[in-house]
Amino acid sequence: MSAEIVNDLGKVIIEDSVIASIAGIAAMQSYGIVGMASKNAKDGIFELLRFDFMSKGIDVEVVDNSINLDLHVILEYGVKISVVAQNIIDNVKFNVESITGLRVDNINVLVQGIRVDKK
Repeated sequence: MSAEIVNDLGKVIIEDSVIASIAGIAAMQSYGIVGMASKNAKDGIFELLRFDFMSKGIDVEVVDNSINLDLHVILEYGVKISVVAQNIIDNVKFNVESITGLRVDNINVLVQGIRVDKK
């Protein structure tokens, strides 16, 4: 369901995909995140999404012009998951609220994997 803002001159409708894109860009600015994850329905395996498709790793629910988000992420090995998740939540909440003007009620960070870089 899209978010709708009504004013004296008309209304503004913000699609879920726009909110997901804003949230994805904000999440990627956080230290320790490698990318968004998408579940392969056929195999049940999570895969790292390219930048162009990162919004597929984000579920958006709009209820009474308040936003609930589920972010499926892949993190770097060696980071403290709770700290990175809190940083993602703070960045996403700030950016989505300031850009859309809507309230973010709930953000769930679902860590779907850890990537180990071979050096």
